[in-house]
Amino acid sequence: MSLTSADVLHIARLARISLTDAEVDRFAAQLSGILDHFAALAAVPTAGIEPTAHPLPLSNVMRADEVASSLPLGDVLLNAPEREDGYFRVRAVLE
Repeated sequence: MSLTSADVLHIARLARISLTDAEVDRFAAQLSGILDHFAALAAVPTAGIEPTAHPLPLSNVMRADEVASSLPLGDVLLNAPEREDGYFRVRAVLE
């Protein structure tokens, strides 16, 4: 499909942009190429094909959420740079 300069100027007016004559010619060729790609896609026979958002079946890869006992407090605080009274000691963020 070939766009005319008038078509490109109409699109530019809708987008509220101004174009020079050189830009109109360049965009006419580029937009025509894009429309040709869409025409090729429209020509593909898709009758009887279910719409899909992804070509492969997806499944949840996360493990099941199971209730388990917590780690001992000593193990939790083992790698803490600073601790105080059984808690992580961090710099104050609120005043």
